[in-house]
Amino acid sequence: MDSSAWGLLLQGAWTTAWISAVSIALGVVLGLIIALIRLARLPFIHQLLGTYISMARATPLVTLVLFIFLSGPTFGINLDRNVAAIMALTLNTTAFNAEIWRSAFNNFSNDQREAAMAVGMTPWTYFRRIMLPQTVISSLPNLVNEMSFLVKGSPAIAVIGIVDLTRVTNRISAVTYDPLPPILAAALLYMAIIGFLVWGQRIAERKANRLAM
Repeated sequence: MDSSAWGLLLQGAWTTAWISAVSIALGVVLGLIIALIRLARLPFIHQLLGTYISMARATPLVTLVLFIFLSGPTFGINLDRNVAAIMALTLNTTAFNAEIWRSAFNNFSNDQREAAMAVGMTPWTYFRRIMLPQTVISSLPNLVNEMSFLVKGSPAIAVIGIVDLTRVTNRISAVTYDPLPPILAAALLYMAIIGFLVWGQRIAERKANRLAM
């Protein structure tokens, strides 16, 4: 491939990376909030959020992207393609992240809570200083796995016209009639994006282990 093809691939990789990054950040935070709300066991809200999680996890990502982008005009809202893509990816990953967080909180030992209460800690101080940091550390591998799945599922956004890495690859293949080089290049770029996530996980775990010593 020539330099222009590589330039197009890098532009597509950047589009994939920033849309995925925004969606991941929103999904992690919203998933945490939803998990905490569900742990409060408020009957109606708990059931409502549980229904959302089940539906979001069961709906193919490409279907969710199309639904959000195409349903907007029905309600008089013309969504920008990038906004629609971020909304769809966020709704999808938030559902999975919420279950990761909820499982981690449910598996947290009550012994530490009892000890914290015994020395006079308030529930908020216990949550902020003890429960949340340890839960973040234990959840990191699963959260990063979900981030990786989201990046690998992000080609779904190409169906609404976003020129992401996969769409660029298809365009180059159609022009050159030689699909193998751009496909291999795209695979390397996806691996680089996911490798960055794994590298970040390892850095975070090392720092957390140092602080725990």
